[in-house]
Amino acid sequence: MFWNRATVHRMLRCALLATSFAAAPAFAEQSFDGVAGSWSGSGLMKPKDGPSERVRCKIDYVPKNAGQSVKMSVRCASDAYKLNLSANIDEDGTTLSGNWFESEYHQGGRVTGQNVNGLIEAKVESATIVALLTVRTKGNHQSFVMDSPGAWVSHVSIELARDAR
Repeated sequence: MFWNRATVHRMLRCALLATSFAAAPAFAEQSFDGVAGSWSGSGLMKPKDGPSERVRCKIDYVPKNAGQSVKMSVRCASDAYKLNLSANIDEDGTTLSGNWFESEYHQGGRVTGQNVNGLIEAKVESATIVALLTVRTKGNHQSFVMDSPGAWVSHVSIELARDAR
């Protein structure tokens, strides 16, 4: 049971980091300034062999380096799990790169990907997890899908909206 819970937490962390990529700017903007502030939403995580579970998230974005980087704080919870994740993401042209760390279970890793015209395709990695992500951002709405075939949590989808300022 402990291993399954740890695996779920790792997958959730990767998936929720993916949520943070949903805030990456559209190609024309080339700046994280447009996503500054708080976002919240919910979605579902699907274990490989079980029913889906609802997940709620709150994300804060703080742009830096003239909008070419963003520092983020991600807090998510389901009925059974919770996480507190921080990340730093840089954009160079259409290339995204960065790192993340989850403080509840002391896990971290890296992120690589591309942002082309607001469509993000990324890979989130740690020592034990690899997840592929597809993210779309339109105005104040963000959505993403994470797939990690063979992992205990094989699919996650989350919808976010910018909080009123």
